[in-house]
Amino acid sequence: MRREILRSDPARALTLLRRAPTVHLATTTPEGEPVLRALDPVVLEDGVYFHGARAGEKARCLGRPAVVSAEELVAHVPSWTADPVQGCPATTLYRSVQVHGTLSEVTDPGRKAQALEALVLRWQPPGRHLPITAHDPVYRGEVEGTLVLRVDLARVDGKEKLLQNRRPEEVTRILAGLWERGEPGDPGAIEAIRAANPAAPLPPFLAAPAGLRLAVALGEGDTAQAEELLAGEYWWADRPRALIGPALRGATAWVGARDHAGRLVAMARALADPVRAWIYDVVVEHGWRGRGLGTRIFQLVLDHPAVRRARRVQLTTRDAQRFYERFGFAEAGARRRWATESDMVLDRGAATTPR
Repeated sequence: MRREILRSDPARALTLLRRAPTVHLATTTPEGEPVLRALDPVVLEDGVYFHGARAGEKARCLGRPAVVSAEELVAHVPSWTADPVQGCPATTLYRSVQVHGTLSEVTDPGRKAQALEALVLRWQPPGRHLPITAHDPVYRGEVEGTLVLRVDLARVDGKEKLLQNRRPEEVTRILAGLWERGEPGDPGAIEAIRAANPAAPLPPFLAAPAGLRLAVALGEGDTAQAEELLAGEYWWADRPRALIGPALRGATAWVGARDHAGRLVAMARALADPVRAWIYDVVVEHGWRGRGLGTRIFQLVLDHPAVRRARRVQLTTRDAQRFYERFGFAEAGARRRWATESDMVLDRGAATTPR
């Protein structure tokens, strides 16, 4: 790698390889001819494992140096986010990983079975099949007859191109530009850029009360803390807690705020399309209430690209009608199912469109 500033640590690079839907194997035949093939592998503690045909081309490359690679697009950044005139600042942000090692055959039956079981579990949940073991008569023939290949982890190179080579003020402009553009992947790209450039000043849309950090794209790692935030709220009282995680992960927009220790203390989510958006789960931890955080979180979810383009925004509340009226919402009448709760509606007219 030519630029050390873009390097990621091996553990994070292997995490990328584990989640990549498809990776590539590059090697050579004994005659020196290049071989490039797509793989659906699994990463174990000592290598990248996959299977193949004994008569296939990969089998002819055993014992030769090999590279396994994967990449992940973060965002295509348009030039106007950095400069109003020049086209040259346009760039592509991505993560990538390369594993350099030697292609070898796995012959130990136990290890082969472990690799094959891991390959199955990669794409289907456990419990729906008989686990693959080397000596189970159901699988013995398959384990013996399947060619299992491995590329060892002799060297792991990870790269994250996330504007680390740009000036802090330029990073700030690009963050604001991505939020303005608001394509589906842009909130996640904003969080990735911020993590890689902690010294960059925050643009106005990320301004937060003292001691807090706003997040425009919460994810899987936030689910447990979000469940704790919502566990005592009335709108989840008659619903199974097990539904909270799937509801959050299925949101079109999911924003929040973390304290100085990284703990999630406020959040809101929405389901939206260009016609209508529903906002749910606007919540602030009790110790942070009364400091303006609820207002800031609600502003953030309203301005989220997925929500700001909706012509009509709706939500339901039992006791916060006046709070939402400050943002232009009006009551649309009590719902029949819960007489104490009111639908609140914000009509915006024509929807906005991305730049």
